[in-house]
Amino acid sequence: MENVNHLGLESGLPLLLALVLSPLLVGVINRTKALAAGRRGAPWLQACFDTVKLWRKGAVYSSTTTWVFAAGPVVGLAAVVVAAALVPLGGVGAAMSFSGDLVLLAGLLGLLRFVTVLAALDTGSSFEGMGASREVWFSALTEPALFIALGAMTRHSGQLSLTGILGTLSGAAWLRHGTALALVVVALMVVLLAENARVPVDDPNTHLELTMIHEVMVLDHSGPDLALIGYTAGLKLWLLGALVAGLVVPVAAAGVFTRLAAGVAGVLAVGVVVGVVVGVVESVMARLRLHVVPRLLVGAGGLAAVAVMLG
Repeated sequence: MENVNHLGLESGLPLLLALVLSPLLVGVINRTKALAAGRRGAPWLQACFDTVKLWRKGAVYSSTTTWVFAAGPVVGLAAVVVAAALVPLGGVGAAMSFSGDLVLLAGLLGLLRFVTVLAALDTGSSFEGMGASREVWFSALTEPALFIALGAMTRHSGQLSLTGILGTLSGAAWLRHGTALALVVVALMVVLLAENARVPVDDPNTHLELTMIHEVMVLDHSGPDLALIGYTAGLKLWLLGALVAGLVVPVAAAGVFTRLAAGVAGVLAVGVVVGVVVGVVESVMARLRLHVVPRLLVGAGGLAAVAVMLG
């Protein structure tokens, strides 16, 4: 088993950048969508402004809810912070790295979903229960695609940790396993869109009752609780984006980079590769019908399975 890397000045860089810059990724997506629509768009740090505004407000709790409702946003944020500590960035190893940490990553994302669904059900609202049911339904199809994609990365890298997997990627690896890695990238992008309730799986800006999935589960949250949920969503988007960017732009292959420069390159990779791509996807297509979404998620799992079988 690999040694666990403890928090340090160097290994803590990916986690620090994720905590600080994850709202900026949301800004990149929104500005990309605004540019595609011919608008100026909101400020880059609008997500930060919204978080601060919500944090200054008070929280309102229904008499129906229990401590489960209040604990949901806190536990969810804690799970995503630990998950972010497992993901490397730009050739810099993760704050925590050990053999099999990719399984823990998937488990922490599942924990976030679990507490969000519990908080929605705790309100006693059939409307939020509908959103929770859809969330669980789609997650049952998304998680296999994620696990198979991670398995394909493990197979073609020979490593069992995320830091080891992305640390061994290079241009030569793309020449040897280019087709398989490309399939993994596509599968992970579908997982990213599904896990973060983005188009074409869900629309984060929708207010149509019959199409809402994630947003309907957090309708009763307000004030600091809603601020935590928004920040958690941005952080989750960042860490999955870091996985995709680490595959597409293997910064670790360039030995001339210092650790600081590698971290900056990783930030640019996440912002450009992930932020712009997600913004373009949401600009050129609408969300899919509910009965079509499972086909997309199963297709992503199929692509990942083909990547595993490719030698």
